[in-house]
Amino acid sequence: MDGLEILDAPSPNHGERLLPISMIVLHYTGMESGAAALARLRDPDAQVSAHYLIEEDGRIFRLVAEERRAWHAGRAHWRGISDVNSASIGIEIVNPGHAFGYRPFTPEQMGALIPLVAEIKARHGITRGNVVGHSDVAPARKQDPGELFNWHALARLRLALPRPTRNLVDPGWPDGGFMLALERFGYDVTDPVAAVTAFQRRFRPEMIDGEIDMECRCILLALLLPKPQGED
Repeated sequence: MDGLEILDAPSPNHGERLLPISMIVLHYTGMESGAAALARLRDPDAQVSAHYLIEEDGRIFRLVAEERRAWHAGRAHWRGISDVNSASIGIEIVNPGHAFGYRPFTPEQMGALIPLVAEIKARHGITRGNVVGHSDVAPARKQDPGELFNWHALARLRLALPRPTRNLVDPGWPDGGFMLALERFGYDVTDPVAAVTAFQRRFRPEMIDGEIDMECRCILLALLLPKPQGED
C-alpha cells in the first residue's frame, strides 16, 4: 500500500470469497494484549482471523490478503448481506475491550487506521454507510469497537457516516415504525433491544439504554436522508 508500512503476519484462517467486497468492519480485539490477539488470529485451531490488525503503537499487521475471505464477523447481517465475511474487509484494533478494561483507542492507532480505511475504501469503492462496527453487523452478540471509538475522526474525512446534529426533526414514529426504519437503514432487528443498543452505541454513545426516544428517531431519520448532516 502506498505510504503505509504494513508488516506481514500471515494467518492460515481464510477461504474463498463468495461476494464482491463492499464493506469494512471494525473490531476491537477484546484480549489482554496485542500479542495474545495476534497469536489467536493466526492459530489454526481458533478458526478466526482478520485482514489487518492495528497495535496500540500504530503498527499495522496484514494477516489475510484482501482477495481472501477472513473469518472475523461470525454470524452477521448488514443491508441484506448475511455472509458479511465474504463481502467485507475486517480490521482488528488492539484494545482490551469491555471484558478486560475498555479504554480509548490511542492516537497512534487512529493515525494508522484512517489512511488504511481511506485506501481500502477507495480501492474497492466502498460507501461510507458500509464502514461499520462489529456491533452494527452483529448487535445481539457484539459491542465492539464500542462507545469510545472515535467515529467522528473517520466521518469528518468522509470515511464513515457522521452523527447527524443539524436540522433534526422528530418523525414521530411509533416504536414499530422506528424498528422498520432501523431495518431499512441496515440493522438486523431480530432482537429489537440489541439493535437499538447497537444503533445508540454507534450514533449516540453518551447514552446507551436500548430505549427508543425522540433523539434516536431524529438521528435515524436524518441518516435515512440522501445527505446526512454531521458536526462539520
